[in-house]
Amino acid sequence: MHGIKRRAHFSSLHEYDLILSTYALVPRDLEVLRQLPLDLLILDEAQNIKNARSQAAQALAQLGARQRLCLTGTPLENHLGELWSLFHFLMPGWLGSEQAFTRNYRVPIEKHADAERLALLRSRVRPFLLRRTKEQVARELPPKTEITHWVELTQTQRDRYETLRLAMDRKVHAEIERQGLARSRIIILEALLRLRQACCDVRLLDGDENGRTEHSSKLVALLEMLKELFAEGRRVLLFSQFTGMLSLIEKELQRRRIPYALLTGNTRDRATPVREFQAGKLPIFLISLKAGGAGLNLTAADTVIHFDPWWNPAAEAQASDRAYRIGQDKPVFVYKLIARGSVEEKIQQLQQAKSRLAHGLLSDGATDQPMTEADLRALLAPLGS
Repeated sequence: MHGIKRRAHFSSLHEYDLILSTYALVPRDLEVLRQLPLDLLILDEAQNIKNARSQAAQALAQLGARQRLCLTGTPLENHLGELWSLFHFLMPGWLGSEQAFTRNYRVPIEKHADAERLALLRSRVRPFLLRRTKEQVARELPPKTEITHWVELTQTQRDRYETLRLAMDRKVHAEIERQGLARSRIIILEALLRLRQACCDVRLLDGDENGRTEHSSKLVALLEMLKELFAEGRRVLLFSQFTGMLSLIEKELQRRRIPYALLTGNTRDRATPVREFQAGKLPIFLISLKAGGAGLNLTAADTVIHFDPWWNPAAEAQASDRAYRIGQDKPVFVYKLIARGSVEEKIQQLQQAKSRLAHGLLSDGATDQPMTEADLRALLAPLGS
C-alpha cells in the first residue's frame, strides 16, 4: 500500500496474505482497511503510536484483528504515558483509562518515585513483554565505547548565551506566573532551543551562514576531531538536531574537499547516499536526527558523533545503533560534544533520569522524577553554575 496507485488494490485486498502500509497512510485508508477481518496486526517501530491522540494511533485502534503485536526497541522514551498508548492499542482497558493510569501510576512513579507502584505496574505488563537486548541476540558484536567530549564556549558564544539566557529567563518565568508550568511548555522549549543553538554556533541564531567558523568552539573541535579520525581511516556518522548546523558543517567539508553524504527530511533519494557510504566511497555521513535516527543500516561506520544533545536518550541510542547493529565487525566509538557548564550539560543529567525511568520499568531498578521547576531553574542557570 504505497503511493496513489495503491487505490487500485482496494477492491481486492481480501485476496492477499500480507498487506504492508505506513503510519501516514492508515488514517487515509481507514474506511477500506477496517472492513478487513485481519488475523494478525503488527506494528513495527511501534513507538510511532506513543501519542494515543495521534491520527495513526486512533486509526489503528479501529482495525479489527484477532491478535495484535507491537515491535519496538523503545517502548518508553519520555514518560509512562507512551507505554499506556501501546497497551491501549494492544489490549484496550488492561491498564485502565488514560486518566486512571495517570492517577494510579504516572503521578506516583514519575513525581514521587513510588517503588511499590512501579513494581505493581511492572508485574502488570511483564507477562506481555518479550524483551531481548542486543547483547543477548548478537553476542558476536564488538564493544561500543561512549565518550563525552567537553567543549569550552568561545567568548563570543558565552556573551551571546548569557544575554539570551537572561532574556529568556524573564520571559519563561513571566509565562509560568501567567499560565503555570504545565501550560508554558512552548515558551520553555523555545528558550531551551535558542540556548542550544548558541552552544552549537551563533550563526544559527542569526540565520547568517557567512560568519566566522572560529566563533563556534564546537565546530572548531569537530573539525580537529575529523582530521584525526580520517587520518586513522575511521568512518563517521555525524548527527545533529539542526539542519542549519549540518549546512554549516557541509560548507566546511566542501572547503576542505572532503567527500560526504547528507540525509535530512528534504532528501528525496535516501538509498543512494546510504549505498555510497556503505560501499566505502565516503568517509562521513551527515544525518539529521529526525530523518535518519532509525531504520538505517550503516555498519560501514565505526564512529558516531552527536553534535548536540537532546532530551531523549532513546532517540540518541537509536541513532548510534545505525552503526552498532548485527553485521558490525569493528569496535564502535560514540562521541557526544557537550558545551561545558551550559544547558547541554544539564540536559545530559536529565537524560540519565529518563534512562533510569525506562530501566526501572523494563528491568529491576528505581525510577526518577520528570522535569520540575527546580530542573527548569537549573537549565536556565548562568554558565558554569
